[in-house]
Amino acid sequence: MKNLTIDEATHYFKDLITDQMTRVSRLSNQSEWVDYSKKDRLTIGICWGDGIGESISNQAERVLRHVLSEDIASGRIIINHIKGLTIENRAKHLAAIPEDVLAELKACDVILKGPTTTPQKGDGWPNIESANVAMRRELDLFACVRPVKVPEKNIDWVFFRENTEGAYMLGSKGIDMDGMSVDFKVISDPGAERIIRLAFEYAKNNGKKKVTVVTKSNVVKSTDGRFSEVAMKISEEYKDDGIACDEWYIDIMSAKLIDEKRQSEFEVFVLPNLYGDILTDEASQIQGGVGTAGSANIGKQYAMFEAVHGSAPRMVNEGRQQYADPSSMIKAASMLLRHIGRVKHADQIDKALDAIAKQPEFKMTGHSDGATSEMLTNAIIDTLN
Repeated sequence: MKNLTIDEATHYFKDLITDQMTRVSRLSNQSEWVDYSKKDRLTIGICWGDGIGESISNQAERVLRHVLSEDIASGRIIINHIKGLTIENRAKHLAAIPEDVLAELKACDVILKGPTTTPQKGDGWPNIESANVAMRRELDLFACVRPVKVPEKNIDWVFFRENTEGAYMLGSKGIDMDGMSVDFKVISDPGAERIIRLAFEYAKNNGKKKVTVVTKSNVVKSTDGRFSEVAMKISEEYKDDGIACDEWYIDIMSAKLIDEKRQSEFEVFVLPNLYGDILTDEASQIQGGVGTAGSANIGKQYAMFEAVHGSAPRMVNEGRQQYADPSSMIKAASMLLRHIGRVKHADQIDKALDAIAKQPEFKMTGHSDGATSEMLTNAIIDTLN
């Protein structure tokens, strides 16, 4: 975007706000949650993504096909490959998600997505929006759910990250002026309410006793302040269920996650988009690295499951993609199965992942001194047999 004058920026901001008010008004007329048990046929879409995406997505697909072999053979489950979500195709169409690819995504019930590359200034790609951000918006995947477990440290966390608002909502809509750039952050009542209520419902249904709200509402008073106010209001409804609610600021919360005296005190977190992105990467590192963590992106009609980490182009450039850890994508596949009601299969995969991770011969280093992604997956499938 060219440098705008004050008048041009004012008009641009007005149009932006008008669009956002229209979006927020639509949130009040949401559809009901899809009931997968009532579907005769489910379609799973698989997108390889970029970088190491193809390598680790293929391994996750192998595990899916193994545990779902009977359903696939009978036609109850169909697996479709969606090949157009690569950075090359997105750049060619100058779109975060080209229209034909979006149509393919919407023809699926659930999606397993490999990591995608998001362009940044100076990297040679056009300045298109993040495919993740666009997919979450287009499919209304408002809840990013990321579990983290470290049994030996008594850590059992579940993060509910708001996915469609916050600092990422208008990440490609900022403006440049003479010597200054401005970005925008949006948090609405209905947007905050649905993610916060989902976190409290999870706590209620899973025997959790505390929901921790993470903001910077003492400084970012309007947007974070609104998120905090909505959370405190909703928390009142769950007091009779024995669920407490506290609020931490993102800076000190980042420190407390690595405080061994406090780690086990936290259970369920709910937080705006950017803070959730940062904190769940930190939590994944505590678990054993971002390569170990899967992520669920949940909406009422669609759901998408992915690795927490990025596309790791350096590994591809160095010819090391065969050593990329597929655990994150296999964990994402497990979460997908759990979401569509195949809980038994999900439990089996989770147990296999835990068992293999403890065996030194399958240690993943990302280099030739460690196991390959195929070796790890072979071991997991052998354990499932």
